[in-house]
Amino acid sequence: MLHSRADPKPSDGSSRELIMEGLQTTAPDSSSGADQKFHFVANSLAKLLETARRELERDREAAKASLVTASHILQAEIERWSGANGSTRGGLAAWQMLRVRAYIDSNLHRTIHIRDLSAVARRSKAHFSRKFKLAVGESPHAYVVRRRLEKACHLMMTSAASLSEIALSVGFSDQAHLCRLFRQAFGQSPAHWRRERGISGEVTSRTGMDESTP
Repeated sequence: MLHSRADPKPSDGSSRELIMEGLQTTAPDSSSGADQKFHFVANSLAKLLETARRELERDREAAKASLVTASHILQAEIERWSGANGSTRGGLAAWQMLRVRAYIDSNLHRTIHIRDLSAVARRSKAHFSRKFKLAVGESPHAYVVRRRLEKACHLMMTSAASLSEIALSVGFSDQAHLCRLFRQAFGQSPAHWRRERGISGEVTSRTGMDESTP
């Protein structure tokens, strides 16, 4: 049973521990169990948020601790329900794919290692690579390259940046690296692709670079 009145700091810490223990031991296997779990989670979050509100001015560390615990509860529930709903085509859970895709899109400008992605998904490198391919249909490396190329296409259409600038901004080592992978994916050079859309002339004249080579 959770206390409903303001408690001394040690008691707040104890209540947080009791909440986490209750979340681990409350089984949602039956419909009544699921209802019990829902009410326990809702009451726990309400208690933690009320503690954070109460302690915000008096004790910021206690408020922070309550908010961290509430955050952990929410994350655990997201993961539990993602697991209950199954993984995408036998691959990663929905929350894992959302995290991994968001991480990739936010870090296209830098080197992205498998260890980074597996850490985001909270899986070993080998397990992550296997499950990612099951979920997406291609390896993590191939997916990252595809997202770099898609971002490069977007920048070629919406900015006047040179191809060398675009290549670096999406994580390729140089313009030649971009051109080689772009040809493999689209069957033509990025300069030709861009010229077909009527936007390469201004860039070439402004940057002094020869980007018209097909």
